[in-house]
Amino acid sequence: MGFTKPPVQALKAANKTKRQELYIQHKKASGKERREARHRRRKAENLEPALKEARLRKNKTLTLDQKRVWDQGDDDTLGAQVDLDQLRRRQMEEAEAEERTVLDAEMKDDEDDEDDNDSMLESEDEEDEETKQAAMEKQRDKRAKRDNSIAPSTTSTNLDLTPAALALKFPTLYSDVPTPDPKVLVTTSLNSTIHYEAQLLSTLFPNSTYIPRSAHRYGHKYSLREICKYAINREYTAVLLIKEDLKTPTGMSVVHLPAGPTFHFSISNWIEGRKLPGHGNPTNHYPELLLSNFKTPLGLLTAKIFQTLFPPRPEFQGRQVITLHNQRDYIFVRRHRYVFREKRASEKSIVGADGIEVKGVEGIRAGLQELGPRFTLKLRRVDKGIGRAGSEGEDATQWEWKAKMEKDRKRFNL
Repeated sequence: MGFTKPPVQALKAANKTKRQELYIQHKKASGKERREARHRRRKAENLEPALKEARLRKNKTLTLDQKRVWDQGDDDTLGAQVDLDQLRRRQMEEAEAEERTVLDAEMKDDEDDEDDNDSMLESEDEEDEETKQAAMEKQRDKRAKRDNSIAPSTTSTNLDLTPAALALKFPTLYSDVPTPDPKVLVTTSLNSTIHYEAQLLSTLFPNSTYIPRSAHRYGHKYSLREICKYAINREYTAVLLIKEDLKTPTGMSVVHLPAGPTFHFSISNWIEGRKLPGHGNPTNHYPELLLSNFKTPLGLLTAKIFQTLFPPRPEFQGRQVITLHNQRDYIFVRRHRYVFREKRASEKSIVGADGIEVKGVEGIRAGLQELGPRFTLKLRRVDKGIGRAGSEGEDATQWEWKAKMEKDRKRFNL
């Protein structure tokens, strides 16, 4: 008689020794069944690869980002949690459908009015249809402003999707007049002890100047509004106020001059560049800026305030890039130096967004060296003016984070 798997009821035997033996037999039998099922599945998948693709597609793990819930409707105000890219695409499709229905209705009316359809009229109708089709294609080409890259990113931020209402609410950020090169003043809170960290953070932003605030008991305690007046008179475009707790940076306020808005962030996971394994030393070149995964109106506004802190002319010979990647309302800040090198035998080829290998770059890979500092930001409040004290009116606080916003883990603000 062969070995049989003990039933589940037998595992509840009164005798402890017998119960342990039955449990061990039950575990061995269960493991044997799983191994045999795994071998049978492998043989079947080797004969028919489509079964493996279907199994992997079915067992694909869903993350919170993939389960993200969006607000329904066409609301594009500051607090709306809508995907502006999908909203704009849906509006374009609806507009094209309306144009198509209007053209079909006009063509149908023309056919009803004309009883005699000779060859000349038919050719004229065909020419009219061709001109209308060409006009519609021209409008589509005009809407598509960006060219398709070789390997397009699925998370890059398109600031052209900013709603018109948002641009009217913050005219200093979205102005038609060319903005001057950014000039940033970096300072700390009163009686600060993190001068080295603040100086290190100022190296992240080009054309920045760090001015320590006096810790002397007889020194004048300038407020943020007084510091901003000083900065406006000296043609600064932004003020960064670094906050601390237990000798570690814990907050950062970004004031866009001359009249706001003010963004308040909390800082976590602060790591200096010298503590990173294999780190490099930064240079004075203007870096490239990557803004990733900002999709909502609040996200585009946050990406815009960071864009104003960096010059729009990166110096590519420095090969430095600063990445601000938004994921679940946390902004991960990283600074790297990249180099293009030949692909090693153990590395895979570059694939595009569709999962297909990109042609023309089969033997090229990019190497990265982190320069630091490394930290994480979380947006807490957006004030209309210079800080909460300098903002007036009912809409002084444009947006503020509250604990109830994270009650549903599948809803995000940025």
